Amino acid sequence: MSSLPQYFDWPPAYLPLAARVFPERADQADTAFDRWTAGVLSTLRMPKSLRGRGRGGVVSSVLKQARSLEDWDDRRLRAAAREAAPPAFLRCDPDSGARAIAIVREVARRRVGLLAHPPQVLAAWKLLCGRLVELDTGEGKTLSAALTACLAALAGVPTHVITVNDYLAQRDAHTMGPLFAFFGLSVGVVHSKLDHGRRAAEYARNITYCTNKDLVFDYLRDRVNARGAHSLAQLSVRQLHGLVRGGEPLRLRGLHFAIVDEADSILIDEGRTPLILSAAREKGRDVAAYQSLLDVAATLEADVDYRMVGALQIPELTDSGRERLSDTAEQKGVVDPGASSADPALAFWQVPWVRDHYIVQALRALHVLQRDHHYVVHEGKIVIVDEFTGRLLPDRSWEQGLHQLIEVKESVDVTGVNRTLARLTYQSFFARYLRLAGMSGTLREVARETAIVYRVRTDRVEPNKPMRRIESPTILMATQQAKHQAVVEEVVRCLERGQPVLVGTRSVQASKAVSAALAAAKISHRVLNALQTADEADLIARAGKPRAVTVATNMAGRGTDIPVDPALIERGGLHVILTEWHESARIDRQLFGRCARQGDPGSCRAIVSLDDEIIQLHGEGVARWVAHRWPVGTPPRWAVRLLRNRVQAMAERVNAAQRRATMQHDRLMQTQLAFSGTAE
Repeated sequence: MSSLPQYFDWPPAYLPLAARVFPERADQADTAFDRWTAGVLSTLRMPKSLRGRGRGGVVSSVLKQARSLEDWDDRRLRAAAREAAPPAFLRCDPDSGARAIAIVREVARRRVGLLAHPPQVLAAWKLLCGRLVELDTGEGKTLSAALTACLAALAGVPTHVITVNDYLAQRDAHTMGPLFAFFGLSVGVVHSKLDHGRRAAEYARNITYCTNKDLVFDYLRDRVNARGAHSLAQLSVRQLHGLVRGGEPLRLRGLHFAIVDEADSILIDEGRTPLILSAAREKGRDVAAYQSLLDVAATLEADVDYRMVGALQIPELTDSGRERLSDTAEQKGVVDPGASSADPALAFWQVPWVRDHYIVQALRALHVLQRDHHYVVHEGKIVIVDEFTGRLLPDRSWEQGLHQLIEVKESVDVTGVNRTLARLTYQSFFARYLRLAGMSGTLREVARETAIVYRVRTDRVEPNKPMRRIESPTILMATQQAKHQAVVEEVVRCLERGQPVLVGTRSVQASKAVSAALAAAKISHRVLNALQTADEADLIARAGKPRAVTVATNMAGRGTDIPVDPALIERGGLHVILTEWHESARIDRQLFGRCARQGDPGSCRAIVSLDDEIIQLHGEGVARWVAHRWPVGTPPRWAVRLLRNRVQAMAERVNAAQRRATMQHDRLMQTQLAFSGTAE
C-alpha cells in the first residue's frame, strides 16, 4: 500500500465530528424548519465554481489543457497530480480541480484506453465537491467515479466507491486498476464472499470498492466490537484491561469520502428497511411449535378473523380473530396465561400478546411472502431475494420468528432465532460521511428528499450525444396469459428484424413464467435471475448479439452495460420489454436505459396486465374502471398513462411514508439508548 500524506485540514474544522473510534460526522437532530430549508436550498442555482459548461468553467479548462498534457512524461504527470489534487478536493478550488482532472483524464486515456468526454469530466468535478449527479445511463459513470476516487486518494483521503452488487464492485475495480496503479494507489475490493479476516486489509487501501450492504454490516461489526469506545486510545485501554474483545481488528478507517453508484437505489429505495446485525441465540425451536402456529393461522378466515391493511398488505387480527385464538389456547390446555409449559408447542400460547404477534407472523408467512418473489429455496435453505437488485441475500434473515415460520412452511431445516446486536438505517449511515457524493441516471425525482435527508444537492449533467431511444406505446392486457402472449409476439417481431431483445421482470417467479411462454413458442433464450447467475458477465455480453433473447430480473436493470453488435445499429439496436411497472418510474427508466446508450439507437415498450401485483395493490379501483370502460381491445394512451401515474404515485407515497417512519424509529432508538453509550 502506498503512503500518502494526511493533510491537517482534513477533516474540515467546520464539520461536527462524532465521538467514536474513527472519523465520521456527528448525527444532527434536524427540525422541521431545517428540513424545509434544505429542500428549498436544493432548488437554488449552483455556484459558479461548479458550473462546467459555461465559458471559463472547469470543463473548458480541462479540454484546453488536454493537448499540452499529451507530451508530458509519466513522472511529470504524477508530480503535477499530487500537487493539484489536495486543493482540488479539500477546497474545491476550480483551477486546481481543472488541472487535476485533466491529468487523470490523460492517464486514463493512456492506461485504460478511455478518454473522458465533457459530461464525464463535469460529473467528476461535481462528485469531487460532494454532489449527487444525474448522468444518463450509458454515459460512463464508472470512469467519472474512478477519476474522482483517484484525486481524493491522491489528496490523502480514504475513499469508498460503493456499488449495488459484487459483480460491479469487482468489475469496476479491475477495469480501473491500471489508472490507480499509475499513481501508486492501492485498491481494495470488499464483496460478500470475502473472508472476514481479510476485510480490514481491503479497507486499509487508498481506494476501496465495496457493496452497500457489506459496508454497512462491517461498520456495525466495528461498532459492536468497539463497545461504545469514543476513540482508538480508549478502545486500546479497554482491550488492555479485557473490557472488550480484542481478537478482531476494526475493519474501517472512518467514513471520509463516499462515491455512491446508483445513488437513488441505495440512498432512497433501500432506505425503507433497517439493516440488522444479529448473532445466533439458540437452535431452532421444535418444528411442531412453528407448525402449530401455521396450522392455526391457516384456519383463520380473511376479512373475518383478520384483514390485510394498507398497500403493504400487513395482516391485522380482528376481535373475532383474537377470540378464536383465545379459544384455541384453552383447547391446547393453556389455562393460566402466566404459567410456563415444558411443551415447546405451547410456548407461544402462554401470553396473549405474544400469541397474537406470532400468529400475525404466521399469516405473513402464508399469505404475504411468496416463494420465487420475496425468497427462494436454494440448496435446502430459505434465501431472501433483494427486491431492488434481484440478487440473493444469503446472510440475511427475517426477524421475530418469521424466517423460521417460512422454513417450516417450505419444509426445510429450521435455523435458530437470532439475537439483534445492532441496527442502523441507510439514512443514518450515509449521513455520517464527512463528504458524500453519488451518481445515477434517475435522480431528479428524489432530489428534494436527498437534500433533506443527506444535505447533498443534486445536479443534472446532459449527455454527450442526443438520445435516440424510441419508446413505443404501452400495451395493457387484461390477464397474465394475454400479457405473456403479447410479449411473445413482440419478441417475434424483433427477431424478424434481427434485433436482440431484453425482457425485464420484477421477480424470479415472473421470469420463470415469461421463460415458459417463450419456450412454448420455441424461442431460444437465456435467463438471468437470482437462481441462475452462472456466467453472468458472459450472458450480459451476449445479450446484444443478433437475435439474442434474454429474460432478466432487476439484476440487469442497474449498472450493467450491454454492448450491441455494430451490425445491429441499422436494425434499431437493442429492444427492451418491460413486463410489469415498478413502484417508481425511476426504476422503469433504469431498465429502458439498457438500450440506446451513448447515442446508439434502441427501442423499448412496456407490456403490462391489469392483474399485475402492483396494479392490484395500488390501483385496483382505476383498473376496474379501465376494464369496465374498455372490455375489448386496448385502452387509449391517456387511460393507460392515468393508470400508470396513479399506481406509481400511490406506491411512491407508501414507500416515502415507510422511509420517514424508519427514520423516526431510528432517531427514537438513538435517543432512548444514548445513555448507554451507544445507539446502535
